[in-house]
Amino acid sequence: MEKTTSSGTFYVYNKKQTIPIVFIHGVGLTHEIWQPQLNFFKEYTTLSYDILGHGKTPLEKNELSFDDFSDQLINLLDKLEIEKIHLVGFSIGSLIARNFAIRFNSRLQSLTLLCSIFKRSEEEQQIVNERFAQAKRDLKLSKQALKRWFTDKYLQENPDTYEKITSILSANNMSNFLKVYELFVFHKNDEKFEDIKANTLIMTGEHDSGSTVKMSEKLCDVISNSELKIIKNGKHLCGIEYANEVNLALKEFIEKCQN
Repeated sequence: MEKTTSSGTFYVYNKKQTIPIVFIHGVGLTHEIWQPQLNFFKEYTTLSYDILGHGKTPLEKNELSFDDFSDQLINLLDKLEIEKIHLVGFSIGSLIARNFAIRFNSRLQSLTLLCSIFKRSEEEQQIVNERFAQAKRDLKLSKQALKRWFTDKYLQENPDTYEKITSILSANNMSNFLKVYELFVFHKNDEKFEDIKANTLIMTGEHDSGSTVKMSEKLCDVISNSELKIIKNGKHLCGIEYANEVNLALKEFIEKCQN
């Protein structure tokens, strides 16, 4: 079922008799990146949606915080009368999920952080600062991102995926994108991690240059009740390229957290 709430959030809801798995996409992307997961979990209740300023969801504010994004999600859950969820966030979606986990702990059955940043080094921060400056200059998204997100072999063998992701990136409203991307670029990692109480799976690609294995290991150290899964050979969009490995790890974790 595809619908839009009265406040403008576009969502896709597959209602079954299980605790919903809710998927939050990354900056510049849309709910569509979760298709491999939605296909795999088709016998589960799943909910994917476009975050503020992305896809079919508008952005009405100039000043944004992560609270705005977790407010968007809690409002969507309340509208659908969903109480408990398994929350899965990718990239900036994982930062939204972290914010949500701290503010609305009672609504979580489990938390999965896929390709999540944590305390970039000075060099890593400089790289993302330069990408942000380039996006502001060019007012378009570089296709070079796909080289960081997928292996060359995968892109060569899957031209349809390349075209699909390029199409999603090209469709961005750049004013909205830059407002959201700025939150990602200058994120301080100053959350109260001790307030994340849910069982947490931290997962990243072995070769993800933006959300590194080292970051995930450190994140695992500061979130209690957390476990780490590294996707061998994966890069940033390992949820697509290595969907089978990601899906099986997620399924095992969610089933462990059902009660």
